[in-house]
Amino acid sequence: MNDAIFPVYTRRLELRFHVAEDAADLLRVYSQEPVARYLLEERWDEEYTQEQLAKRLLRTTLDAEPHALSLVVADASGRYVGDLALWLTDVEHRQAEIGWVRDPQCAGLGYLDEAASELLRLAFGPLRVHRVAAQMDARNTASAALAERLGFRREGHLIQDLFSKGEYTDTFIYGMLARDLPAKDPA
Repeated sequence: MNDAIFPVYTRRLELRFHVAEDAADLLRVYSQEPVARYLLEERWDEEYTQEQLAKRLLRTTLDAEPHALSLVVADASGRYVGDLALWLTDVEHRQAEIGWVRDPQCAGLGYLDEAASELLRLAFGPLRVHRVAAQMDARNTASAALAERLGFRREGHLIQDLFSKGEYTDTFIYGMLARDLPAKDPA
């Protein structure tokens, strides 16, 4: 069922599944230090990009393995501006987690706000998700601000819970139910 929903179009964006041709954009974005800084993995190289893309190509439904969606966010010209992921952490009870990455060249344009907002509406609607969580490195203030703009509640702050890239880091945990979604912007 999930694959029948996509691609989805918002006012300015397309949310679509990955295709093989996305490799160059993924490498360009995920190899940048500002992007990799707050992720668990190191900056991507060509080989790692191909491995990750192969996994993303399979993430097209919540209703069967791997119970995950991996979406490209493209602007009206088709340019990659970021990506979104939504995966079930508890299949039986429809608990999910969301993640996002933005191309640093597209900062300040509101693309992830628009795209993630639409994915959350779909998650709580036709995708039948009960709850969505978001976890992030607490130093990633832009990601935390996005979660709050989307209507997430900060439910936890784990202190030095993760050793990543040579240092202990904190984690913010956010949660959302359907009732937490802001009203859809009529524009």
